[in-house]
Amino acid sequence: MAAVEAPQTVGRTPRVDAARLAVVVLVGAAIWLVPEPAGVQPRAWHLLAVFVAMMVGIVLRPLPMGAVAFVATAFAVLSGTLTIAEATAGFGNTVVWLVVAAFFIATAFVKTGLGTRIAYHFMRVLGKRSLGLAYGFIAADLVLAPAIPSNTARAGGVLYPVLRSLCVSLGSDVELGTERRIAAFLTFTAYQGVVVTSAMFLTAMAANPLVAELAGQQGVELSWPLWALAASVPGVLSLLLVPALIYRLYPPQITSTPTAPELARQRLAELGAMKRDEWILLAVFVCLLSLWILGGTLGISATTTALAGVAAMLATGALAWSDLLEERNGWDTLIWFAVLVMMASQLGELGLLAWFTDQVSGVLATGHWLPAFLSLSLIYFYVHYFFASNTAHVSAMYAPFLALALAVGTPPVLAALVLAFFSNLFASLTHYGTAAAPILFGSGNVDIGTWWRLGALISLVHIAIWLGAGSLWWRLLGLW
Repeated sequence: MAAVEAPQTVGRTPRVDAARLAVVVLVGAAIWLVPEPAGVQPRAWHLLAVFVAMMVGIVLRPLPMGAVAFVATAFAVLSGTLTIAEATAGFGNTVVWLVVAAFFIATAFVKTGLGTRIAYHFMRVLGKRSLGLAYGFIAADLVLAPAIPSNTARAGGVLYPVLRSLCVSLGSDVELGTERRIAAFLTFTAYQGVVVTSAMFLTAMAANPLVAELAGQQGVELSWPLWALAASVPGVLSLLLVPALIYRLYPPQITSTPTAPELARQRLAELGAMKRDEWILLAVFVCLLSLWILGGTLGISATTTALAGVAAMLATGALAWSDLLEERNGWDTLIWFAVLVMMASQLGELGLLAWFTDQVSGVLATGHWLPAFLSLSLIYFYVHYFFASNTAHVSAMYAPFLALALAVGTPPVLAALVLAFFSNLFASLTHYGTAAAPILFGSGNVDIGTWWRLGALISLVHIAIWLGAGSLWWRLLGLW
């Protein structure tokens, strides 16, 4: 299972791209050697140089993401920019451990086969027509999203194998030149569904808890229930309208699929009755959702809930300790996520974010907050064309854009949530927009021109839904 937003697989013997590494070093050195501006501490400016170099390294990938973060941390300590206590502070952050625990829960869904079983059940119920099949895959992803913080795991580990098996059985295969029969439509629609479900829950994508942490550092609290409630109406509207739009603009050649429910029944028969471990995981899943929703009232944090869920599966044998040790991308995420949280926190504590806000906010704060915030939001959304990772985009741009939004007078929770939702929805644009994209695009079912053209159009639909109907819903919730 690949990490959600780690833009590369954790390999056994990763190769170093010397040319790209040289670019990373030159970028960092260029900033380091420039005298710090007035009002900025030298240590803050040097940390900015390390942080920017790390972001460039995450984008260019001369090393795996975890390795880039590890090297950046070591340099920050050796250069005296950070103390060892400051550099390792991120590993004690509760949000970091929420993400790691959620990866272990995702491992259980793949290991037990419960995720695949859920997908086949939706296919059995909704699969008589092509559009129904698309909604079936999206419904399965929606059910899995709250507990699996990896859209890569959901798309690549659960949905795509089922989708491919179905398409081959229907005679739609890129190797036969028949992908337009139904495979192209289902592939693209399933991806767009994953993008939306990733935006709907705090625990649906690894960068979401990072968003919550960055917002918290600026005094804006984003809890699991608040995130889910705010995203519910625009999220459901997107999940209902976008597949229908794709069906109209990029229709499959076959619209009736009477054999799909029978295939699902056959696959379910092969899986047999639910096993003991699946029942345990289902019970844990229900408890997790309940406590994430009610945790604020009960005084139980989201991280405590996730750790308790993992402990329950270990104690019952649904997960073995070796399963956790083998979850390499979960441990990889622990490294780079802890470093990103630590760096962002230190940049704030050293006053660099406040200095940046003071420098830029005066240009934007010339009238009502709404036009300025809309401009910031759209820039934040469409600059994702230059990113191949949600995490890299969030790490580099969420905090400063939120600071600017607050500086021009945007209601704090509204600003934090809109940028949080856009931190997922902007992945709809390209075939590399998030780690799940290369898996589905790599099937060859959808050509790159179609992907980009439809992605650009659907991005406008997302923006209209989330800023239109969404803003009315948020108004009713009292968020602005």
